[in-house]
Amino acid sequence: MEGITEGVNNMSLAVDSQKKNRIQVSNTKKPLFFYVNLAKRYMQQYTDVELSALGMAIGTVVTVAEILKNSGFAVEKKIMTSTVDMKDGARGRPVQKPKIEITLAKSEKFDELMAAANEDKEAAEAQEQN
Repeated sequence: MEGITEGVNNMSLAVDSQKKNRIQVSNTKKPLFFYVNLAKRYMQQYTDVELSALGMAIGTVVTVAEILKNSGFAVEKKIMTSTVDMKDGARGRPVQKPKIEITLAKSEKFDELMAAANEDKEAAEAQEQN
């Protein structure tokens, strides 16, 4: 019985370790501004967001972070790089892939900028209807 309880406790710890404010970025699946807008929504909900990528998608993560920083929405909190052991899809041999994790926090002007962006969007929609 103790073994089952321990297994259940370990299972719940594994679920907790998956962060809700993490965005795993791909450079092939979605356009760049999908991730920019998603990060803004995550920051509204969680106050900070972790952007994560492997291999060739690292450039996309860095670009998303720079767009958010340069437009005043976010400030850099932490950057972490590492390598991850994975299996090569074709041959099944082990390979190491670079990984980056960039944590961004809301800037002081975040709410003000989001309100201004929403006003601009509403004005454009109203103009389209006329």
